[in-house]
Amino acid sequence: MSVAMTINSGLRRVPVWPFYFLFLLPMPVFFWWALNGELGADPVKVLEHRSGLFALQFLIASLVVTPLLRLTRVNLIRFRRMLGLMAFFYAVAHLTVFLVLDLQLVGSLLVSELTKRPYIVVGMTGFLALVPLALTSNDWSIRKLGAARWGKLHKLAYLALAAGAVHFMWSVKAWPLEPVAYLVGAALLLGWRVRTARKRKRRNLQTA
Repeated sequence: MSVAMTINSGLRRVPVWPFYFLFLLPMPVFFWWALNGELGADPVKVLEHRSGLFALQFLIASLVVTPLLRLTRVNLIRFRRMLGLMAFFYAVAHLTVFLVLDLQLVGSLLVSELTKRPYIVVGMTGFLALVPLALTSNDWSIRKLGAARWGKLHKLAYLALAAGAVHFMWSVKAWPLEPVAYLVGAALLLGWRVRTARKRKRRNLQTA
């Protein structure tokens, strides 16, 4: 038995549902730390950064599942929906912290931020791309839309990834290693997706 088969055999015995609770846990912990003054002089910025970073990390993890399967035969497909929903949850948390705690729901401040800071518009674009993905991340939607249409819709995840990585890079206004690494990782995933789509198109033309 190959290493991949051994790993897959073990993964089939691992339930998915406990990971929802496990991965949701960090955000309430960070809020508790913020309330107790354990996140430094600007806890709102820390909450914004951590929630946004978690969203980007989970989104990348969900999009790594397919390349990992094709390159190594390790199958994490069962966990992909959970990872995508975690990305959406933390994106909602990130936006909520920004609108409620940072801007305090003042509409004029939001308009000003969108005008002065284009990276916020990019981030909003990424968030909006995630909304239909979260709403259709269920078996009923797959049956209703059909697998082909559902698959096309969920390509919006790559738009969300690109927007999220650019938003992170642009927001720091510098070139530190962390946002650069995420931007490079996003570029590699997007490049892999384009390359795969081109290969599939060539195969379809050859068999037509």
